[in-house]
Amino acid sequence: MTVLQATRETFWLIGPTGKAAFYFLASVAILVFLYGVYERFTRYTRGSEEPIDRLSELPARFVSAVKIVATNEKQFDRDVYAGVMHTFILWGFLVLVVATTILGIDIDLYRPLTGESFWVGDFYLAYQFVVDAFGLLFVIGISMAMYRRYVVGNARLWGKHTAREDDFFVWSLFLLGVGGFLVQAVSMVGQPQRSAETVSFLGYAMAEALRAIGFDAAMAATTYPALWWSHSILAFAFIAWIPYAKPFHMLSSFANVVVRDEKAGSRLPGVPADLDHANADSIDDFTWKELLDQDACTKCGRCSSVCPAKASGRPLDPRDVILDLKAYREALDAGSEQQPIIADGGTSVIDAETMESCMACMACMDACPVEIEHLSSFTRMNRQLTDEGAIAPSMQDVFGNLMQKGNTFGDPQAKRADWADELDFEIDDARKTEVEYLWYVGDYPSFDDRNKRVARSLARIFEAADVSYGILFDDEKYDGNDIRRVGEEFLYLELAGHHVESFEACDFEHIVCTDPHSYNTMKNEYPEIDFAAFADDPVMPFEYDDAWNEDGEIGVFHWTQVVERLVNDGRLDLSGTELDYTVTYHDPCHLGRYNGEYEAPRELIRATGAELHEMPRSHEDSFCCGGGGGGLWMDIDEETKPSEERLREALEDTAAGDRIEKFVVACPMCTTMFEDGRKTGGFEDDLEIVDVAELLLEALETKGAIGPAGATDADGGDAADSSTEDGPGPAAAD
Repeated sequence: MTVLQATRETFWLIGPTGKAAFYFLASVAILVFLYGVYERFTRYTRGSEEPIDRLSELPARFVSAVKIVATNEKQFDRDVYAGVMHTFILWGFLVLVVATTILGIDIDLYRPLTGESFWVGDFYLAYQFVVDAFGLLFVIGISMAMYRRYVVGNARLWGKHTAREDDFFVWSLFLLGVGGFLVQAVSMVGQPQRSAETVSFLGYAMAEALRAIGFDAAMAATTYPALWWSHSILAFAFIAWIPYAKPFHMLSSFANVVVRDEKAGSRLPGVPADLDHANADSIDDFTWKELLDQDACTKCGRCSSVCPAKASGRPLDPRDVILDLKAYREALDAGSEQQPIIADGGTSVIDAETMESCMACMACMDACPVEIEHLSSFTRMNRQLTDEGAIAPSMQDVFGNLMQKGNTFGDPQAKRADWADELDFEIDDARKTEVEYLWYVGDYPSFDDRNKRVARSLARIFEAADVSYGILFDDEKYDGNDIRRVGEEFLYLELAGHHVESFEACDFEHIVCTDPHSYNTMKNEYPEIDFAAFADDPVMPFEYDDAWNEDGEIGVFHWTQVVERLVNDGRLDLSGTELDYTVTYHDPCHLGRYNGEYEAPRELIRATGAELHEMPRSHEDSFCCGGGGGGLWMDIDEETKPSEERLREALEDTAAGDRIEKFVVACPMCTTMFEDGRKTGGFEDDLEIVDVAELLLEALETKGAIGPAGATDADGGDAADSSTEDGPGPAAAD
């Protein structure tokens, strides 16, 4: 007696003609799919060359991308519901694809070669169980997506680029999932040998439900071919459609993760010396990675939901910018006429005011689950505006100050170190004295009355810790970070070249920066510059023609990192210090999201004994002050200033509520913006803006580790006065 092994007939009730039609349609769908993928990736080759090697160490990149995608770690960030939903969809879809591939191998390769099938017995039963389990997760995930889209109506899922393709995408996946189970259930009703196949638990349950309502084997045999064909044709249509619409993100987003730049945003792509494709004169000036970014966008709206410019009512939606560029590219490929990529007046793809709204805070990039590098494209368009002179008058004033004076205030460079006149000790000149730390003070601590107090506080802390440090005095100029993000690349190169030549003439071990913006550009961007390509340019005021700090032999630090180490080493004794303040701390974008430094400032705050409470948006989720990307110098119409919203959050959404006495910062630009927001938002009587250095100095004075200042430290104004008579504060305060 022969014992039948568990299996099922794949083409039940589908005759030879039907099989031939099935394979023909499958071949057509696959060919259309492959051609579409080929066209997509060929299109990227028309983009300009990438300034960095994105294909280096490709195996390691691939493994890292698999980990990111497989774990859905970016989807879980800030949104557990979306993480679970996407995990169910992704893994359900992948398992179903693998299962279909296994079945195809058995039918089309193994059986013709061996005359047998491996899709029988225990393997078949395990296969059926796994397919049902992951198929169920797939349907649950799609149902979660539909619930969020159509029932909850999540606002970030809807926008100007929401289209019918979005509906077709989610509904086709849902019908494929549910349809597959329905085909299986009807098949089980019609095939008696499968009546005990309980491992196919969902199909079995659906089959039992059909039998309970009177659906018998004869009805199954009549219904099955139509169901089978409708399911197959939908599957073929979906496969063929993938490269031509939203489903392509399943391929492009993975490729985007593979070729991502780990330092994207913190280092911007440079301008080639021949200026070819430097700006955004045409869509093909964008690099192939920037074009891939456009196709990788899933319209999820995560970038939009965290963008402080959008939240403030500015005309920037980072998702729309990326998708506007994609739509324009596709329209051009379809035969539409060219138009300016960016201009003022509504005749371009992107309006100039949109890019002026960007704060370069990198929140969009941090939130993006598919590693879109928004700032690269945004900076390219800003360069186009700057090259055409289409920039805000206030920015033109800043550029003029820098070209004439070397600082954004337009003050004489001879006054750069005047902030130190109030100190009762001398600061070494790093150009003449060997020091451990070359202290880059920065523009605002040097010229802004409010921030001069921060510089003096830090100098007194260095003295108390017996640090060997010096400054460049009038040889120090503006670092160039923010004007680069506004699009002024060549002025940035001039400043960088000046500084590296100054650095080379000094004898020091490390650079310490007051401002996170300076810290970022000197740590991440100066080493990327090909100085040799510009050294012979008569416009460039430097002759330096080597790579600077390419191997990182010179340590570049934010001052909080250095002082935290001094405290840990016992060179600043804060033991037993108890400042009786309830405080919160704001993470500066350039220190936090840009460079991942969150703990050093917090450790110093805790060391003072102050009671620290976190705001809901903290660490990588921090909300920008509004000063980055040139925002410090621009007068932008907005519903609520980012600085005002942030102060409101500190007082209303933080656990300590209105008990917060001090709003602690670690960035001179943040100090300036928040002092302004404290006035315009009506928070002057509610809390005080203090830098970590000021809080730390007060703790050391309270403990007696530092004596009181030898002279007044007011500079003609109280702590809340962020304006100066001889230089620009935030434009909104003008």
